[in-house]
Amino acid sequence: MRLTKVRELLAQHNLDAMLISQPENRRYLAGFTGSAGWLIVTADRALLATDFRYFDQVAREAPAFELVRVEGQFSDLLPQLMVDLQVQRLGFESQYVTVAQLYEWSQETAGMDWLPLEDSVEALRAVKGAAEVEALRRSAALTDEAFAHLVQRIEPGMTEREAAWEIEAYMRTHGASKVAFDLIVAAGPNGALPHARAGDRAIQPGEPVVVDIGCILDGYCSDMTRTFCLGQPGPEYLEVWHLVLQAQEAAEARIRAGLSGVEADAIARAVIDEAGYGEYFGHGLGHGVGLAIHEGPRAGRLSRDRLEAGMSLTIEPGIYLPGRFGVRLEDLAIIHKDGIEILTNTPKMPVVDR
Repeated sequence: MRLTKVRELLAQHNLDAMLISQPENRRYLAGFTGSAGWLIVTADRALLATDFRYFDQVAREAPAFELVRVEGQFSDLLPQLMVDLQVQRLGFESQYVTVAQLYEWSQETAGMDWLPLEDSVEALRAVKGAAEVEALRRSAALTDEAFAHLVQRIEPGMTEREAAWEIEAYMRTHGASKVAFDLIVAAGPNGALPHARAGDRAIQPGEPVVVDIGCILDGYCSDMTRTFCLGQPGPEYLEVWHLVLQAQEAAEARIRAGLSGVEADAIARAVIDEAGYGEYFGHGLGHGVGLAIHEGPRAGRLSRDRLEAGMSLTIEPGIYLPGRFGVRLEDLAIIHKDGIEILTNTPKMPVVDR
């Protein structure tokens, strides 16, 4: 089915073949999890070129693909491959292939047309099949478990880095291959940095802590954020926290297939704008999650996407007050025709008693 869709792209763009090397796209189409390889798909053939490290792995993971053994440089094989496959017009991933790589390949295949394709396979990946949704559901469940583990362990005086390690260690020892990104544990003023890194700051009683976490399980990512205080918080934090929750709940109640990414973002943004905090919500509402932690669609003011049934989407409004604190709440959801299915089940609590 996935190869059929790629072959439809060939016909649509009048291509003889497509060269695919982006790791997530390679895995999506072939099932191949090796770190090096190139797929070549024509109207009637599918090849996977890789080196000796992965010959047996190709047979196990990508039986639908013909193995092309790379003994030296892939570029050395490319000219004869293109002749054998009768390729004159070749599509390539313009957002992944470097200028230097394209120059080398095109020099080796003089007279052949290289046609850039932007987000072609990525667009296919945006709509998840039933097995992919189940994989996302399992990954999200492990993230829920890891957060619950943190809540049992975290206490004032623990550093951001120590808290992040508690989460990562739990994920890795309960089935995750790795974390989906550098986990964020950001206390106090660090929480006002949307992409803060966990550092050596000790978490203080009563200060907000932003925890943004995700893992990779069976190849699929998860993404969730919760913000809370250990002990009694100040009134402004509680006001902001409940406002962010209100914005998220408004979006989650109205997002469904057919909305544009701009329209989805505007639902949450209107709540925050009306409360006078609009300038402190600087990022988009959310993004797709799958084999990669950030993929289509995007929900934001600059989005060009339209939401379709089967797409995943994070819903993560936030307010960030520089030098003071930040609040972000994030769920991972699947888009349906008449609404969304939220995959993250961790409760949202402004305060964790300690």
